[in-house]
Amino acid sequence: TPSHAARALRTTVSPAVQRAAVSALGSQLGGVVAMEPATGQIMAVAGIGLNSLQPPGSTFKMITLTGVLAAHVANPHTVFPFANHATLDGVKLSNANGEECGGSLELAFAVSCNSVFAPLGVKLGAPRLVAMAEAFGFNHDPGVEGAAESTLPAATAIKGELDVGSTAIGQGQVQASVLEMATVAATIADGGRRPRPTFTPGPLAGRVQVTSADVASTVRRLMIGVVRNGTGTSAAIPGVVVAGKTGTAELKTQCAPSSSESGESSSGESGSGCQGTANEASNTDAWFAAFAPALRPRIVVGVLLVK
Repeated sequence: TPSHAARALRTTVSPAVQRAAVSALGSQLGGVVAMEPATGQIMAVAGIGLNSLQPPGSTFKMITLTGVLAAHVANPHTVFPFANHATLDGVKLSNANGEECGGSLELAFAVSCNSVFAPLGVKLGAPRLVAMAEAFGFNHDPGVEGAAESTLPAATAIKGELDVGSTAIGQGQVQASVLEMATVAATIADGGRRPRPTFTPGPLAGRVQVTSADVASTVRRLMIGVVRNGTGTSAAIPGVVVAGKTGTAELKTQCAPSSSESGESSSGESGSGCQGTANEASNTDAWFAAFAPALRPRIVVGVLLVK
């Protein structure tokens, strides 16, 4: 049939940001999502940014930290003992290379100390942890065609200290998309209001109030510390204040669920016959979720690399 001109189609995608995302990802298996934090308008998607689910590892600590602060379980100045592991249900979760970490909650978040955050998740409890994750968008349709729903089990299905602690550090049965973790960062960037991701320009869609502006401000400050002097210093940009959270997760293990990250790894050790796989490069995924400028955010970026 004869061709005819269609109406102009407008989307939120920025060609310049899209080119940058595709170029940065290159031939690596992974995904990139960039969006405006206040509007949820998606500026770029590369690779498996929408349709693949992976354990989010320590990026999930943004959610755990929000829950801990909102429930007054701890504050940034709460001090935790230095340790090289935490023991939950008799299983040792060791920090990277047996390194010790601890100190204030602010420091523990900056260096992503699993021996602090796994027990904190237990103290927060599965019901409050799951409720906070769902407020951030887990177990809900993301509202974008073709985007996968990020999931974690119901609180009643997360049983025992080890399951709760593993969930709190983004392992266990937690599965997330790059879009979801970018949305988590966008929620913190916009004062605790979760945007609705969209490719359609237009009026601002309704946002969900996940946490108070005060709690979001505290999480943002601690995320700035991650980039300034924690596990995310490689993301520092001269002249720009960046807030972010790193994460690396195991894709399979013969032991208990565990999490590893450069400078923040843990592995489950359940005794004889348990062989951890945290050091296998092919057995990990790497994450980063960030926004900038930190005080007046204009862009949020989520990145996943499957190694």
